[in-house]
Amino acid sequence: MPAIGLAGLAVVPYRGWTDDAPGTAIQDAGDAASPHGPRGGTGPGGIGNYQVTAHRLSSTRAFERLPELRRGDVVHVEAGGVRYTYRVTTTRETSFRSASSLRAQRAPVPGRPGERATRPMITLSTCATPEDHAVGNYWSDRFGNPEHRIDKVGVLVRSRPLARAARG
Repeated sequence: MPAIGLAGLAVVPYRGWTDDAPGTAIQDAGDAASPHGPRGGTGPGGIGNYQVTAHRLSSTRAFERLPELRRGDVVHVEAGGVRYTYRVTTTRETSFRSASSLRAQRAPVPGRPGERATRPMITLSTCATPEDHAVGNYWSDRFGNPEHRIDKVGVLVRSRPLARAARG
């Protein structure tokens, strides 16, 4: 994520859904977590919602500056010998206390449960702890996650083999 100076973050795929116990444990170890399977997303470059979560205020603070990403900023993901480039299109807020909000975050088309995915998308998600605390909201789930998440959603704009991506 060139706009926020983040490079080289390991993303660990696992079977699950955003911010469940296994995903939180991955984040606690300092990596980003990427849930997949029936209740999770797809992998890099896959049709649907590639979901990546990381801590903002604890562990390595990997997504500390994620809220600074703006519409049009790019996110590079390298996997399987390919560099995937996504462009941020929108910012969403997810509430852990709302089943419909969680469905929207985890939907194949982020923010649109029930809609069929037709293109690769990405959701980058981190806590909104400072924002929640600023308005007196100190609720957290059993894993210590605050009520709200900040989600940056993007669409895939390019994929190239790594050898070509390194040249430009």
